[in-house]
Amino acid sequence: MSFFKTLKLNENDNNMSDKLNENIESVKCLIIGSGPAGYTAAIYAARANLKPIVIQGMEAGGQLTTTTEVENFPGYPEGVTGPVMMEDIKSQAERFGTDIRWGEVTAVDFSKRPFKVIVDEEKHFEAEAVIIATGATARYLGLESEQKYKGAGVSACATCDGFFYRGKNIAVVGGGDTAAEEAIYLSGLAKKVYLIIRKPFMRASKVMIKKVENTSNIEVLYEHNTKEIVGTNVVTGAILIKRKGEIDECEIKINIDGFFVAIGHKPNSEVFAKYINTDKTGYIKTIPGTSKTNIQGIFAAGDVQDPIYRQAVTAAASGCIAALDTEKFIASQE
Repeated sequence: MSFFKTLKLNENDNNMSDKLNENIESVKCLIIGSGPAGYTAAIYAARANLKPIVIQGMEAGGQLTTTTEVENFPGYPEGVTGPVMMEDIKSQAERFGTDIRWGEVTAVDFSKRPFKVIVDEEKHFEAEAVIIATGATARYLGLESEQKYKGAGVSACATCDGFFYRGKNIAVVGGGDTAAEEAIYLSGLAKKVYLIIRKPFMRASKVMIKKVENTSNIEVLYEHNTKEIVGTNVVTGAILIKRKGEIDECEIKINIDGFFVAIGHKPNSEVFAKYINTDKTGYIKTIPGTSKTNIQGIFAAGDVQDPIYRQAVTAAASGCIAALDTEKFIASQE
């Protein structure tokens, strides 16, 4: 689910300035996003007496709220469900005085300080500093069955959920480097990995293709499209269409326990694009070693600026960095 509902404005009229000048609430530190990065930033900002306000977005708690089990986040030796973990981090942020609000950011004006932010097209904020922690949304195939089994066999993160499929048969969908990397990673855990590719070739680099071909328990299924994921309460198989649209088109079924989608992520940065520098995919660019963006006073943390790791623990760490950078920035202005 996208974090934003973009507010369409006519650049030739004064709607934006009129809306932003009425009923404005001022805040030192505004945090946009409520995943591990946003809530961790809130913990540090609140402890620094920055009195942060968090705008949760429509998916409060972020992507982890759709994850059944989390076993790789420190502090939970027996594992924990995603929703419980995010509620714990949220409670910790609230304990130090974080003000958490429901809503979507629909427009911003980062042209000057204080920065202006509109939530739900009607709530207006002026902030001395803003931390963007809106995450990235995994791209899925768009199948109804895919949504049905999300968190019950369907995943978009091999390093998050691969551990649950030790010794089992699984499938990975995608033909790029990410899919190849995930298939290779999962091959060290699973009994067998099917790599499902809709084209007759892989888009991955030659090095990754060679690694896939040299991994004995990976079977590459070229020219296969996923028609449906099947199961009872959890995934038990997938129905594929081989050589779709060709004379020899046929339907096959593979028996699997896990179905991993590796066709990319979409960073939730659209509403900031006019002001904040991003890469070609939309990930926010930060100064290496910091959370600083191209605009002084605007910081980014978590998956919205991390196209590589996308882990809860790295997101939380970057939230800490963003809060510390924000604290220093506000102190320098005062």
